[in-house]
Amino acid sequence: MPLDKTLLDALQAVTTATLTTVLLKKGIRRCWMRGPMPRFAAGQRVVGPAFTLRFVPAREDLATPESWSSPTSTRAAIEAMPEGCIAVVDAMGVQDAGIFGDILCARMKKRGVAALVTDGVVRDGEGVDGTGLPVWCSGVAAPASVAGLTFVGWGEPVGCGGVAVYPDDIVVADGDGAVLIPAALAEEVALAAVEQERLELWIMREVDKGLPLPGLYPPNAETRARYEAETNKA
Repeated sequence: MPLDKTLLDALQAVTTATLTTVLLKKGIRRCWMRGPMPRFAAGQRVVGPAFTLRFVPAREDLATPESWSSPTSTRAAIEAMPEGCIAVVDAMGVQDAGIFGDILCARMKKRGVAALVTDGVVRDGEGVDGTGLPVWCSGVAAPASVAGLTFVGWGEPVGCGGVAVYPDDIVVADGDGAVLIPAALAEEVALAAVEQERLELWIMREVDKGLPLPGLYPPNAETRARYEAETNKA
């Protein structure tokens, strides 16, 4: 499901670091995915609903080159990806089997997929870079996916980098990695994150003036009252 433009714009304006703090205050601790880091065409923050894919350990009778033509294949999954989604792939952190290569990434780019986020690795690194698809992953490896993984499906809950990801949850990825926002919390998290960044910008200005941190960050009642008075005047 496409994101509301107001929500999309708000989340594109805040960092993943801010989002993890806001989510922590709401009781969500496991939201930053271990493994996915900006690797290819990932110079800008991306936001989108999660389109989930899942691998399990390789089984010799299933993880074969012939499986790439199966109705349950990464190729078929890519054709089901809606424009603007972020493909979130549970590869169990496997480091020696590239889940996607340049051709698959090129097709995802052509379909308007916003990004690929995985706790696994990709192959054909130079070619993937050339597709322009933003990729957050844990590295590159030459062997194909079937060397260590079996693809089993898409559109179901997965675990990526220690985080539970449900279809249509919101993913935000930037230079600090990828963060998951539960779909039901997306609007309130976005509003709180925008306000948090506004507050921290004001605090940074106070730090530049030479003010000490105690009572400033986090702000005590007096500091918050001063912040509200000064920003409301503005």
